[in-house]
Amino acid sequence: MTNFEQFHVNFYQSNYTIDDQEEGYNSYGSNENLCGSRKSQTGEQPPATAFAPSEMLLSSQSYTGQILQPTYSPDIQSYLSYTDGFEEEPPLLEELGINFEHIWQKTLTVLNPMKPADGSIMNETDLTGPMVFCLALGATLLLAGKVHFGYVYGMSAIGCLAMHALLNLMSVPGVSHGCVASVLGYCLLPMVILSSSAVIFSLQGTLGTLLALFIIGWCSLSASKIFTSALAMEGQQLLIAYPCALLYGLFALLTVF
Repeated sequence: MTNFEQFHVNFYQSNYTIDDQEEGYNSYGSNENLCGSRKSQTGEQPPATAFAPSEMLLSSQSYTGQILQPTYSPDIQSYLSYTDGFEEEPPLLEELGINFEHIWQKTLTVLNPMKPADGSIMNETDLTGPMVFCLALGATLLLAGKVHFGYVYGMSAIGCLAMHALLNLMSVPGVSHGCVASVLGYCLLPMVILSSSAVIFSLQGTLGTLLALFIIGWCSLSASKIFTSALAMEGQQLLIAYPCALLYGLFALLTVF
């Protein structure tokens, strides 16, 4: 037992004494007293924002509203004005360029060759009516047993390119591809009437030939009138009507034969 007690004493032997512990405790207490005296002298506490993030400081400084009555920043006001602007936006069909009133006026202008054309309306790149009339022409040819959709679109594209080049050479202001395609497409409406007649009776005869010539003159007269009024080409209607008659003659041959 004596050996174990001697080993125990030697193992836990150190230079730390109770006097050192009391001295450290007294120094720690003096430091606390010093800090307490400083706090009591100043009478102020450290600011609560000393360890707060900068984002919280900015948000607390910029907010000046009250409970249930928040203030609106410029960003919120601009967002509210943007959402209110949805009610003032135009309809979807108008944004897409589909105006049924203009389509109806152009259709009436084509159906009545003697009616003067409105240049401001006819100088628009409206392709809704031409696409409908091309589909109607192909559908009526299909009812007559002729699958010619490719020929219709091919001749339309080539004719639009040729007329665009010719009109740019003849007119001073020039014309766009969309305007040429729109006018030629709307003036294809009488050809739809001819193809509809081919569903009822055969056009390979004298009556069919006369009807085809009448439709060709109708289409070319309407197209030349519209081009003359839209491009201010007074006195040149016959010069424009001749290439238009050649183009619509191809559609007539496609319809009759």
